[in-house]
Amino acid sequence: MSSQSTTNKKAGTVKAEMNSTEKDCPFEQLEQRRATLPENPKVVAIIPAFNEEERITATINAVKAIPEVNRIVVIDDGSKDGTAQLAVDAGARVIRSTRNVGKGPVLEHAAKQHEDADIVLLLDADLAGTASQASDLLNPVLRGEVDMTIARFPRPTAKAGFGLVKSLARFEIRRAGGKDEDFQAPLSGQRAVTQACLTHIRPFARGYGVEVSLTVRALRAGYRVREIETTMAHKATGRNLRGFFHRGKQFRDVLGAVILLNLKRK
Repeated sequence: MSSQSTTNKKAGTVKAEMNSTEKDCPFEQLEQRRATLPENPKVVAIIPAFNEEERITATINAVKAIPEVNRIVVIDDGSKDGTAQLAVDAGARVIRSTRNVGKGPVLEHAAKQHEDADIVLLLDADLAGTASQASDLLNPVLRGEVDMTIARFPRPTAKAGFGLVKSLARFEIRRAGGKDEDFQAPLSGQRAVTQACLTHIRPFARGYGVEVSLTVRALRAGYRVREIETTMAHKATGRNLRGFFHRGKQFRDVLGAVILLNLKRK
């Protein structure tokens, strides 16, 4: 074989390797996943609810006042009260579960049915009038500044627990790459997220591990996540037997989610 043909063969190999490297470049893949939003993006608000008849109407009305929201979906997780009918009366599309299956499965079901949305708003049913502040979550996503926003609630005047669950969640988020952003609300369920990001980080975790799993997966994948200061408010648990039982379940689910996140990474 002549030296010229050997040189040409090496050059072709190098060029093929370069093309392969460019094709597999993780930065380019990430930019492709960050699909440019259309001029008038479709925004769907998904609100999981369980026995929230006292607040669901006010929550829906507050979200309806946000002009960018095109559809409000309430997914009723087997409520025993009038939540579902009140949501229908308020103008939301309602999906009902025949039994209580938990936040993760109902969110996954709703997300699968609304994959045509460009941006998804995830909101709790007990926000009442403060749900109008979801517009503050939407705006940075609409401007293309971030891929996910998380609502940061005001600091509570009285401590409800000992902070174990929150500390565990924050620790895992920092490990995932959240050191540059001071994440104060790792358990906040109020979020705006692009469909491209949400599709990549689904399925939703089960139980109270939903939020920390969303944040960790998004950060690991290189998506831009930002917390937004709000004055949102919802029903808080107190330092009583019921409150400690609730936080015990939270800790169990968040710890389980953290273990699964690390097992799947290996």
